[in-house]
Amino acid sequence: MTKPIIYTKATLIAKLKEISAMGFIPNARKGNQGGIGNTLEDLLGIEENNLPIPNATEWELKTQRLNSTSLTTLFHMEPSPRAVRFVPQIFLPKYGWPHKEAGKRYPKREMSFRQTIHGLSRSDRGFMVKIDSTERKFLISFDAKSVDIRHEKWLQLVEKRIGLKELSPQPYWGFDDLEYKAGTKLLNTFYVQAEVKIERGREYYKYTKVMMLKKFNFDDFLKALDEAKILIDFDARTGHNHGTKFRMRQDCLPMLYKNVKIIL
Repeated sequence: MTKPIIYTKATLIAKLKEISAMGFIPNARKGNQGGIGNTLEDLLGIEENNLPIPNATEWELKTQRLNSTSLTTLFHMEPSPRAVRFVPQIFLPKYGWPHKEAGKRYPKREMSFRQTIHGLSRSDRGFMVKIDSTERKFLISFDAKSVDIRHEKWLQLVEKRIGLKELSPQPYWGFDDLEYKAGTKLLNTFYVQAEVKIERGREYYKYTKVMMLKKFNFDDFLKALDEAKILIDFDARTGHNHGTKFRMRQDCLPMLYKNVKIIL
């Protein structure tokens, strides 16, 4: 049985510098969008993104492509009220649309509900995030008047299924629940960014930027949500809900922490 690898912060930093010095490294999980993180985990000899650092508060590993519009997934969290099961029970059947692979890869009646929304403006299907500071909630709002004309047929279907009023009840995340979830998942983080190149159809990564982020700050998390630096991503189809994700724009993760130390 292989002995599990244990790192101290010092030995982990040394290992990350060693990996950076290796230059471009082939994607360990060909065809996997999470290849940057998976490849780094393999190089570190760890599972998932939990770093085995003893005698210290929990640490996580977050990775991202440099110079791209890719988003960093912070954590998964379904909206409340949980008993309603909003995504599979309301969004998909009432606000969903035919999946582009329906009748091909998936059954003919396969539906899709994919939206990435934030608090500054509405999506082309009329959804956005609204902050209710009094009730201490982040709510999802729908406005039929904001739907792009390209989705007119879809809007007619929504009207037949459920009507064109505001969502009722409105799905939400309470500040307290969100602070607990975010604080647990993001308390301390090693944030690693990589250059990416493709040769003969295969991706290669060069891990060039490393930061050590300490003391997660929920007030800054709220600010990032308000400024659309954090987005909420729905990705569901009839056969599978990939989960509701809180995701962050390029280079914004350090703004959530009180202490930021540049390693590379």
